[in-house]
Amino acid sequence: MSYRYGEYRDGPDPLAPPYDVRSALDRMGDSILSGANPGHALRDLLKQGLPGAENRRGLDDLLREVRRRRRELRERGRLDGTLERARALLDKAIGQERAELFPDPSDEARFRETQLDLVPDDPAGAIQSLSDYRWRSEAARRTFEELRDLLRREVLDSQFRGMKQALADPDPAALERVRAMMSELNDMLDRDARGEHSQDDFDRFMSKYGDMFPESPRNLEELVDILARRAAATQRLLASLTPRQREELAALVNQTLEQEGLAEQMRRLGESLHARRPDLAWNTPERLTGEQPIGMGDAVTALDELADLTQLEAALRQDYPGARLDDVDEAAVRRALGRSAVDDLEALKQIERELEQQGYLLRRRGRLELTPKAVRRLGETALRRVFASLDAGRRGDHDQVDAGAAGELTGSTRPWRFGDEQPIDVVRTVVNGVRRGASRTGAVTLTVDDFEVAETERRTAAAVCLLVDLSYSMALRGTWAAAKQTAMALQALVASKFPQDSVQIVGFSNYARVLQPDELAGLEWDMVQGTNLHHALLIAGRHLDRHPDFEPVVLVVTDGEPTSHLRRNGSYAFEWPPTPETLELTLSEVDKMTRRRATLNVFMLAEDDRLKEFVDEVARRNGGRVFSPSPDRLGEYVVSDFLRARRAR
Repeated sequence: MSYRYGEYRDGPDPLAPPYDVRSALDRMGDSILSGANPGHALRDLLKQGLPGAENRRGLDDLLREVRRRRRELRERGRLDGTLERARALLDKAIGQERAELFPDPSDEARFRETQLDLVPDDPAGAIQSLSDYRWRSEAARRTFEELRDLLRREVLDSQFRGMKQALADPDPAALERVRAMMSELNDMLDRDARGEHSQDDFDRFMSKYGDMFPESPRNLEELVDILARRAAATQRLLASLTPRQREELAALVNQTLEQEGLAEQMRRLGESLHARRPDLAWNTPERLTGEQPIGMGDAVTALDELADLTQLEAALRQDYPGARLDDVDEAAVRRALGRSAVDDLEALKQIERELEQQGYLLRRRGRLELTPKAVRRLGETALRRVFASLDAGRRGDHDQVDAGAAGELTGSTRPWRFGDEQPIDVVRTVVNGVRRGASRTGAVTLTVDDFEVAETERRTAAAVCLLVDLSYSMALRGTWAAAKQTAMALQALVASKFPQDSVQIVGFSNYARVLQPDELAGLEWDMVQGTNLHHALLIAGRHLDRHPDFEPVVLVVTDGEPTSHLRRNGSYAFEWPPTPETLELTLSEVDKMTRRRATLNVFMLAEDDRLKEFVDEVARRNGGRVFSPSPDRLGEYVVSDFLRARRAR
């Protein structure tokens, strides 16, 4: 085989290492552990950008740049610049002609002055009436030709960007080439409408007239988009003027096109463009607030850019359902903000793309969700935060080197059975393979029957229930984020350090429900009334009953007394202040926990007299303890209490 090497030109680097999204995920985790859902957390990350080594701007920075650019465009000048310039040139030409006629005492001079007196006030009518006038003053004739040349260049430049420069030379051949271009362009659009257009047709057209299109479109669709956006901007220019200005400028445009033999071709082009891009804002007024008048071509360019910036701003805000960075038009970003902004946007897109491709994020029905892989990492982050806040000298080292179901080794072994978590005895396993028979080459082949595990002392397992209040008051008091972070930390602790334990997290508001581990990160509080601890204790009791040989551990995180209970028909009853029935049913479940020998520890997140009275009664009946931590220390209290109970057993 032979290989050929050449210069790398384009496309992804085949030798690039996998994109590291861990720092991005950790920054999302800061928002999620503070109570945000995954969609809002990703949006916050993309808004802030990556201020690390890459120093990439976020969506907020790009939005500020877009708005700054919009302000600059709005303050560029007035839209009636062409009208003002046309009036000034008309007045100048007539003034020069009157100056030439004034010294002449002849009747012809007086007749000519009368003709000038009858010139209409509007520029289009004045130009029409003077089109056949034989100028006595050579300077006035040159000024009038300057006016007509100005209008020709401005009108065509409003339709084709850069035409002003193309027509700077008053050579009639240049205008004839414009007529030929428009005729061929309209014919090409007609063929495309019939399905007869090909890329070769477009390439031949661009080889002849490509210098008239500085945007360098690559195909007919790109050319149509460029021309349609400019034509729509021209219509917006007219819609933005006063009724009189609109009438005068439209008359000037139509008159100029008629005089140059372009009216019919321009009409055909306008109809084709409007039919192909009816989605553009064709007649939406747009105001420029500057003091300096600008020409029609420059005004259309400004309005075209303003329309781009308006759409770009809406896409960068990402505040609509199912919003993605792929919705942002890269070409619009390049036109408005330059290449560096495109690079910043691509870096943000890569974050969003890699988080999904590497299995951290999942889109389901337009909603962004964290995968179990991401939840595990965030849970570990929450646990690290809790351990970092613990007093190491008082609490001790919490990295459990003997994690797992196995206790101390007894010295004996037994055959491995499915589900065993004891360490494998490597020596006995290999000996079994050798006894069964080695191959002729001396290699030992192991089968399932050869494996033996080292027997260990039995270690007590625990059935852990964490009951978390999801009621609306948790959000109002600012304690919801701490409760969610605590639930994730406890889930991660049990999964990593005590895999033999069985943990169940129950959320409760007007009803209670079991929360799955991968549901915790995206969990939000319930905007309902009711604290149904009665239902939560019922669910926890069933979990303990399914593990009769496990040590029961029940932890309750709440900021209010019970105000709801479950009726016999399955509905819930809510009343505040709580009814005696609600309290009796809830305390009845507390008594059942006591008979199960389950210690029920309550973490109270509010200083409320009714709540204190209730939890004191729970502690009296059950023998558990009551804690009153601040929200920022809730995780520390819950995890420490769990570890204390595990060490005690």
